[in-house]
Amino acid sequence: MPRRNRIEVKSWYEAPPPPVCPICERPIPESQRDAHHLVPKSRGGRVTEDLHRICHRQIHALFTERELARDYHSVEAILAHPEMQKFVAWIRKKPPDYSDGVKKSRRLREGRGQDQGK
Repeated sequence: MPRRNRIEVKSWYEAPPPPVCPICERPIPESQRDAHHLVPKSRGGRVTEDLHRICHRQIHALFTERELARDYHSVEAILAHPEMQKFVAWIRKKPPDYSDGVKKSRRLREGRGQDQGK
């Protein structure tokens, strides 16, 4: 049987689809992929979830590390928060490679986070 040349071999290869963000349910391009520790690493977390960079930044803009460790250590818990629901409804309309700045929530900016000073 003759050997296939490289062009023929490449023609049948299909790259695997990009992972899907569990927050916004959009494909994650390699350039926008971040690993999120469900329980912050500083609080002993080891399990990570691949997220869009903008979704990851939004999580850290809304929640303190203490809140993430105590109350928001699963995708389901994060998605149940009203501010995240509002964000997800907005971001789902954007293309997968969309990027934008994320601001901390007013509560965190004003120092009313539950682990401030602890």
